[in-house]
Amino acid sequence: MVEDAEGPLLEVRGVSKRFPGVRALHEVSLTLGYAEVLAVIGENGAGKSTLMKILAGVQEPDGGEIRVESRAVRIDSVQAAMRLGISLIHQELNLADNLEVGANMYLGREPLRRGLIDRRRIDQMSREYLARVGLMVSPRTIVGTLSIGRQQMVEIAKALSAQARILIMDEPTSSLTQHESDQLFKVVKELRESGVSVVYISHRLGEVKELADRVVVLRDGQNAGELGAGEIHHDRMVSLMVGRDLQEYYRHIPHEPGEVVLEVAGLRTAAYTAHELDFSVRRGEIVGVAGLVGAGRTELLQTLFGVMRPVGETIRVGGELVESRSPKDAIESGIVLAPEDRKGQGLLLEMSVRDNLSLATLRRDQRRGFLDREKERRISEEMIGRMNVKTPNDRQQVRYLSGGNQQKVVLGKWLAMRPGILLLDEPTRGIDVGAKEEIYQLMEELAGQGVAILFVSSEMEEVLGMSDRALVMHEGRITGELKREELNEQAVMRLATGGEVDESDTMEKAVFRV
Repeated sequence: MVEDAEGPLLEVRGVSKRFPGVRALHEVSLTLGYAEVLAVIGENGAGKSTLMKILAGVQEPDGGEIRVESRAVRIDSVQAAMRLGISLIHQELNLADNLEVGANMYLGREPLRRGLIDRRRIDQMSREYLARVGLMVSPRTIVGTLSIGRQQMVEIAKALSAQARILIMDEPTSSLTQHESDQLFKVVKELRESGVSVVYISHRLGEVKELADRVVVLRDGQNAGELGAGEIHHDRMVSLMVGRDLQEYYRHIPHEPGEVVLEVAGLRTAAYTAHELDFSVRRGEIVGVAGLVGAGRTELLQTLFGVMRPVGETIRVGGELVESRSPKDAIESGIVLAPEDRKGQGLLLEMSVRDNLSLATLRRDQRRGFLDREKERRISEEMIGRMNVKTPNDRQQVRYLSGGNQQKVVLGKWLAMRPGILLLDEPTRGIDVGAKEEIYQLMEELAGQGVAILFVSSEMEEVLGMSDRALVMHEGRITGELKREELNEQAVMRLATGGEVDESDTMEKAVFRV
């Protein structure tokens, strides 16, 4: 951060915002210095996204003041924010994937030559900013052909081309591989060195610790605290976010599992037809599935649930041979799946919380061919209470809930079916530490009731902390199985990269706490 500039680059003073039935922000204040990376963290529903949308001109505050370079400003549109040099890079990228990279970067502000779009000028200008973020692609490349990580870099280059001095990044690594995340970190650090200020929002506290010069913590729409460079530690951030110390984050207590309820032999997924998968899960057991991106973990769960047709398999549930050719078949055999893409595959965003919670039980709870509204209401009431869903009421559209509460609705929908086997694909992706803890407690509770849980996670600590056993995958194969006492990062990573477990890897088990 540049120290000799007079006053902060950006100052937020007592900003408040209300929506019907919800107080999103209450007198929130923060400052952003020149060439500074400021992390803004908090649980889902803490007000982070609302504050960022206000700064980016997407929404207007009900009260308070915003100052840029000590001058009070009104940011009543995205264009007004851009004129002030403020640009928001959304978690869901805002690019036209059917257009070229250069066309996206200058969309709506194309340079003209003799009344026509000057494509040569666009190419020339685009290359300058693409090089600045380390993205060596042609401006004529169609955006839809790029990986998510590269599209993220296009977004950053686009913001820089609009002369952005303040970049707001909302969960920028949520869909990136580790390599892409590392490249993003490098770009953020280079931007800071070149004088650009960054507001960085992330639930991944390791990223915050690596990148941030300061941390501002929000809780329940209010300031909860601020941490300087020497104070940014995992424990301290979590404590401020949730308002309490979490002495034991992963409270999983291993217990003796019951009989085998899911037995898979010779399963070949459509993505990896050459490799057969063999494994089992017992009643009351939590089995993690680890591996790198592209290992075939999601394809495994989708095949078990009937979303993807298997090439060959034997699946037994409770000793009975079943055919999982469709989700309907899987559900009838007691298997349910909470998918990674909760918005696209797990929820109907335009429908209410009540409607979503009762979707899975519609066929079961009909009365003479009609919906049983009373049962629907009871299911909604029970699951909102059981899952601790934070919503004004059960008629609220689910799209307006935070990510953590949306995930609780997805899980509540399936738990109303009382399944025997629960498949979870990245169950805590994009949700805060407090909501994560609630999900872990729910997994523990369900296992205690005899539900068999098979879960995929890209978070190493999650696999190590919550698994009774872990299956490790590499390029469509199960390369190893680790018992709880054998679980540690070295053993998992060796198997995840196609190697074999060294005896020294399993000598000591890693212990994780917040």
